[in-house]
Amino acid sequence: MNLSVSSGEIFGFIGPNGAGKTTTIQMMAGLLNPTEGSVIIDGIDMAAQPEKAKKKIGLIPDRPFLYEKLTGMEFLRFTADLYNIEQESFLEKTENLLNMFSIFDHAHELIESYSHGMKQRLIMSAVLLHDPPLIVVDEPMVGLDPRGAKMVRNLFCSLAEKGTTIFMSTHTLRLAEDVCSRIGIINKGILIATGTITDLKHAAHVGEANLEEVFFQLTEGES
Repeated sequence: MNLSVSSGEIFGFIGPNGAGKTTTIQMMAGLLNPTEGSVIIDGIDMAAQPEKAKKKIGLIPDRPFLYEKLTGMEFLRFTADLYNIEQESFLEKTENLLNMFSIFDHAHELIESYSHGMKQRLIMSAVLLHDPPLIVVDEPMVGLDPRGAKMVRNLFCSLAEKGTTIFMSTHTLRLAEDVCSRIGIINKGILIATGTITDLKHAAHVGEANLEEVFFQLTEGES
């Protein structure tokens, strides 16, 4: 697979279960070494300079791993220390993020008491602390209520407008259709199509069909 994503782009990454989406994300995040080829993040080779490359990334997994015996604030402080964020900047950013994600009132409660949606919002807060130029997200809307999902959708669009790159793997095709500037479709580890919604419709020969119909048309012959 050969794939390049530009600065300020919201790139949707879709495919059937087992197609290789999460594996690709793990390689991008430096959690898994590719068997061949290379991962370049903002000009930095992940294999050659993993620590430097990882500082450019904010990873939002579909199942967040959190230290549940910490409070939400303690977890954010731990994350901030990893990125050498100064105390004054930390306090200002934390207050803004916790309010934005509606978990400020729970900041000093143990994470083990959080709902899945609250944990997801805490992870997103932690990711945004160091203003990464690239956010890699796997199923961003899992566990979020409609209000939270709308807020995250608007947040991604706002970040992209400011130059942040969003690489988003999702099964929510409507989300991909609504916010992504380009979409890649992966099946059995192979990128079978990439482009704008219009590009994919032309490739699938489906006229004005929605992304769901495009997806099934393009993956049907590959299954």
